[in-house]
Amino acid sequence: MKQALIVIDAQQALIDGTPSEPEVVNKHQLIQTINDIISKAKADSVPIVFIRDLDVAEGQGAGFQIHPDIDSSNPAAIFDKKATNAFYRTPLLSFLQDRHIEHIVIMGCKTEFCIDTAVRTATINDFDVTLVQDGHSTTDSQVLTAEEIIAHHNHALHGHDNIEHFSLVRNSSEDIFVPIHNNYRK
Repeated sequence: MKQALIVIDAQQALIDGTPSEPEVVNKHQLIQTINDIISKAKADSVPIVFIRDLDVAEGQGAGFQIHPDIDSSNPAAIFDKKATNAFYRTPLLSFLQDRHIEHIVIMGCKTEFCIDTAVRTATINDFDVTLVQDGHSTTDSQVLTAEEIIAHHNHALHGHDNIEHFSLVRNSSEDIFVPIHNNYRK
């Protein structure tokens, strides 16, 4: 099965925060987890795609770039997006389809926005998805803490399906590049 790792909005200003926006919760653990999964992807020759949000740091400068502590060497692609959805008006879908990718692993920021949207959009575009349980983060909202948002999405997106394709939430300690969707397929 052909796979890809998609790292969404792991940008310096988003992760570290700015004077007007707080840093994501557990940022050091997030960076370490992303790097661990990138290492696994490279060892398994899984292509790595980075998505950057053009709204972060007004689409320029160091804050817009992939966080400097994240191994972004030799990505298969880097796509910039204007919308919450990494698939909307970007080459991501055609990139994955052209390579006959069937399973994608998703990590990054922010959980309730770009991560949630990417997982749901991927399933309706015929991909099985693994969301890395400890590989996404966010900040507190006006009604929920970041930890509550993450826990809610890990629960809600585990088993989220669109007839043939669905998402599973798995911990980074698991061998996530050995998909287990067929164990649960109806």
